[in-house]
Amino acid sequence: MTPELDHELAAERTHLTVSRAALQAMREHVEVLFATGDKVAGDPFSAETLGRALAKRIKELADDPNTPLFFGKLTFGADAADAESAGHAFHIGRRHVTDAAGEPMVLDWRAPVSRSFYRASASDPQDIAVRRRFGFNAGELTSFEDEHLTLGEELGTKSAILTAEIERPRVGPMRDIVATIQPEQDELVRAALEESICVQGAPGTGKTAVGLHRAAYLLYLHRERLRRAGVLILGPNRAFLRYIAAVLPALGEIEVSQSTVDDLIATVEVRAADTPEAEALKHDPRLAQVLHDLLWRRVRRPQEPLTVPDDSYRWRVDAGVLARIVDDVRRGEPPYALGREHVRARVVDLLLRQSEARRGDSPGEAWRRRMTKAKPVVALLDQVWPAVTPAELVFEFLTAPEHELLTESEAEELRWTKPSKTAKSAKWTAADLVLLDEAAGLIERPGGFGHIIVDEAQDLSPMQARAIARRSTHGSVTLLGDLAQGTAPWAAKQWQDTLGHLGKPDAVVTPLTTGFRVPEQVVELANRLLPALGVDVPPAQSLRPDGWLAIRPTAAPEALAEAVEAALAQPGSVGVISAQDAVDSVARSLAKYSPTSLDDDDPDSRLTVVPATLAKGLEYDHVIVVEPAAIVEAEARGLHRLYVVLTRAVTTLTVLHDRPLPTPLA
Repeated sequence: MTPELDHELAAERTHLTVSRAALQAMREHVEVLFATGDKVAGDPFSAETLGRALAKRIKELADDPNTPLFFGKLTFGADAADAESAGHAFHIGRRHVTDAAGEPMVLDWRAPVSRSFYRASASDPQDIAVRRRFGFNAGELTSFEDEHLTLGEELGTKSAILTAEIERPRVGPMRDIVATIQPEQDELVRAALEESICVQGAPGTGKTAVGLHRAAYLLYLHRERLRRAGVLILGPNRAFLRYIAAVLPALGEIEVSQSTVDDLIATVEVRAADTPEAEALKHDPRLAQVLHDLLWRRVRRPQEPLTVPDDSYRWRVDAGVLARIVDDVRRGEPPYALGREHVRARVVDLLLRQSEARRGDSPGEAWRRRMTKAKPVVALLDQVWPAVTPAELVFEFLTAPEHELLTESEAEELRWTKPSKTAKSAKWTAADLVLLDEAAGLIERPGGFGHIIVDEAQDLSPMQARAIARRSTHGSVTLLGDLAQGTAPWAAKQWQDTLGHLGKPDAVVTPLTTGFRVPEQVVELANRLLPALGVDVPPAQSLRPDGWLAIRPTAAPEALAEAVEAALAQPGSVGVISAQDAVDSVARSLAKYSPTSLDDDDPDSRLTVVPATLAKGLEYDHVIVVEPAAIVEAEARGLHRLYVVLTRAVTTLTVLHDRPLPTPLA
């Protein structure tokens, strides 16, 4: 490096040191406010509210010394259209940092100015004269790389720093990709809040990262609105959620809910299991109509007038008037429980008018509350609009599941063979959760979120999609998935079906086909499976020519140990993936290497034994697949599962098999 470049690198290192000190000063300032907040707040409630806000701000300003505070720099040309930016340089990082005078030292990657870092090109410089990328090691600045865009210089994916960051080995949870977001990813990240989008992403294209960074971007742009309405991330399983859990906090976002669909809708303890046939039926969208019909057939028109004693008076409402009230409320199609209350309120209003006419004045709120609970009024409601809980409705259905939409054999499959005496004592299954949630949505209006991000969405059942739709009626969704990786019995074959059940039929489906993480040798092997998967998706492509693939015709313990030792001799994480019923024997054969499981909370573990059923969404630098034929045979959509398993590798893939490989791979 020339003396001039040495001097420039030293100046950037100084800026990093000063910026870290400024971030620490920002945090200390908030800590002082937190310590004295109770003295400046006007009342205890205000003090508590201020305290929560300051505590959150303190967490947001936490600095990780092992993470670069900035990763890029933009220098605007002297003739830039924005006079305030012309000739100035801005460092781009994970959060906004200012000096004591309030001048920016690091701009948040989500700020409008930062967009050019991801989108500017030699053909469209966007007033950027120089784009600089920084190389780091353990948080220390080691190098930089410049692109003079106005002179036609653009490295693109040939950038050594960009390539090194994408390919850097990793151990532990997923990390953010703010330094490596590509233009097509950035367009999705910065899509408008009101816009629902669907990303059909091939393996290694960064669709999960796109979703997480979209959450961070939307919170930055619409913080108060989304703080009230909430942002929800739904993942396929808890292991996946643990894997992605550190990404948003690293970006300063700590108020995002994360859940699986089952955990989101769980209102009862799961104590039983369904047959595969019954489970598939319970996820069938026809059951939404079945439950709807079962619920609303409870509503009846009254046949008798209502008489309510009130001290020395007796108020009377004719049956015809009551019938019109029931019909009017029913036509409004409110949630069932709300409809019951609407009938009650309108009946009490009629009683109130009679009282006012006879007494000459309004009897007051206490009288209204008494009439609301009067026995004749409650008896009328129980007759014409009886109260019911979700559990009671589903219990009634599964006890006698006959309906014109179901065949006799389907009804028999759903019928409880040994029904409990009451809904409270019922032994519910995991599939019953979607029925209970559907029933709850019919009875009461559920709370919602301002934005919901669904990962591995190709495995959503229609009933699960409806559960999500009920929580995003007034919000938008980001759907992430790959139809080729659909492993559930009800996995989608086209995105339009899932989007329809989500209530977002007009969402745009955007494909991501260029992989930045999975090597081309691995992608080419996995792509051999695509013709057998029955989905219309473009084959994945990879920008990684540096991977390594080995297929060995032995799965003996000695061969497995040899493969593990070779993988552990290289930097990065190692995942050994096998069929579910082989996991224990695989783990025992590798005992001397101290492997962990997905249930172990050990971020420093380098070797993990993973069941194929839980591999989705995860990635490892080195993957060893044990006996592909057993993985395929373990479930109906076994070839889809194998496609998932093969594409978990980031650097090397070793396939061990005693039995013949599945036909598409042979």
